[in-house]
Amino acid sequence: MARTGHSYYQPSVYCMGIHEADLLELQAQDQRAVILGWESNEKTTEAPRNPCLRPIYETQYDFRNLEDKAECFTRCGQLGSEPCSVGNLQRYWLNYEVHLVEKSWAERVNMTFVKALVQNFSTATPEDLFFSLKPSQIPRQVIKGEDKPPDRVRLPKSLFGSLPGNRTLVRLAITILNIGPGSLFKGPRLSLEDGGSVLNNRLVGLSVGQTLVTGLAEPLEITFSHQRQPPNMTVTCVFWDVTKAVLALTRISQAGCGVSMIFLAFTIALYVVLRLSRQRFKSEDAPKIHVALSVSLFLLNLAFLVNVGSGSKGSDVACWVRGAILHYFLLCVFTWMGLEAFHLYLLVIRVFNTYYGHYFLKLSLVGWGLPTLMVIGTGSANSYGLYTIHDQENRTSLELCWFRSGTAVHALYATVHGYFIVTFLFSAVVLALVAWKIFTLSSATAGKEKGQHRKGLLTVLGLSSLVGVTWGLAVLTPLGLSTTYIFTFFNSLQGVFIFCWFTILYLPSQSATSSSSGTARLDQAHSTSHE
Repeated sequence: MARTGHSYYQPSVYCMGIHEADLLELQAQDQRAVILGWESNEKTTEAPRNPCLRPIYETQYDFRNLEDKAECFTRCGQLGSEPCSVGNLQRYWLNYEVHLVEKSWAERVNMTFVKALVQNFSTATPEDLFFSLKPSQIPRQVIKGEDKPPDRVRLPKSLFGSLPGNRTLVRLAITILNIGPGSLFKGPRLSLEDGGSVLNNRLVGLSVGQTLVTGLAEPLEITFSHQRQPPNMTVTCVFWDVTKAVLALTRISQAGCGVSMIFLAFTIALYVVLRLSRQRFKSEDAPKIHVALSVSLFLLNLAFLVNVGSGSKGSDVACWVRGAILHYFLLCVFTWMGLEAFHLYLLVIRVFNTYYGHYFLKLSLVGWGLPTLMVIGTGSANSYGLYTIHDQENRTSLELCWFRSGTAVHALYATVHGYFIVTFLFSAVVLALVAWKIFTLSSATAGKEKGQHRKGLLTVLGLSSLVGVTWGLAVLTPLGLSTTYIFTFFNSLQGVFIFCWFTILYLPSQSATSSSSGTARLDQAHSTSHE
């Protein structure tokens, strides 16, 4: 028995046995039963004539296109043959499964290279379901009391009950794909071995379309049988997996949010200690603004972790509430980052005539009140609900409670994307002006004090964490997966950067106190006049 695969967010299974000496029983626990393929996203402006390279379109599932793609299994494994895109071929057949489940009325497919059974099943099925997987026949359901065939699929009854939503029926596709004697899908390790082949030259696929599969209490089993092979044969099970990137990004975000929350809690606790121990600290506005941003970030991270962990569980009302809470704290973070930039503008750029009565109270009304009004307006339009994140092949990668997919896109663009662009551009302009003043000052005093440029650079980096420069990395994510990782990593650690800045600013050492930058001293001295 060989087991591979971990937690995935795709509702499809594709697997094949290779060089099996005995019965191979694949047990895929939980959503670990989800097995797909991920290859490079190759884009061309003009479709090549070679069908093994041609980009894949969802509507091209007529017999001729299916046959062309099936011929690639043999052609791509021959020496001197035309080049092939394994990723395109994998995506084509995975999309074909979704097509069978969601767009086709056919209940059976009977071609020389693919056999498929597509049926509706009750989610309240009282017992496990078994299906025969004879290569030359269309998959069929095994009747109760009938002997279990050697090649079979077992679907536990818990699978149907664990599917999201209040559905009573689920449409399932079981496919057997004949890939021929080539080496196209053997995997990188077995492709290097002489004499390697796919067991019976077939792949078995299971799909419930784009529905998220998670939380299975029992394993899903795919069993292959074959004649006994020599003992020196390699036993391997190969899977298609397209979700590792999405899963990795989710795990990085969750880990980063957890670490960020810890340091944000330290920042808040440090502020409380300083406020109790230093009388003048109570009247300073700058640390209050920093802590307000820290609180909003802490609550945003908490709401995000709860939302991702809950997924689509619960009632529609509960999902609406979770979506509204996540939206509210995200807007609070954007607003307080903008207020940090506004305070910085008064502190460094304007300098004179900056007294405002009840200054922090007015900032709080904006920081917490404006997002409230925006969420009330968005909620009154019933914009919150289940949001689906898709991968590059339009498959469901993640579901969470946010804006409703499709129906609330205008509200999402206006209150999230648009609002972020406004606050970020304002913050970026202010930070650029502050950086210019800092480096101009450090150039003027370079002969008097050593290390002014280094101190100025550290000051700008610290201020950038307050005004949310890391959020601006989002504009680079379309450039590729590497930039997405960079954005996810740095943005999820904003709380760590804020803690470091807060500590350096308000707990300086004796040597740092005498040589701290002008911006740091001004930040501590100027804001006392606003209360």
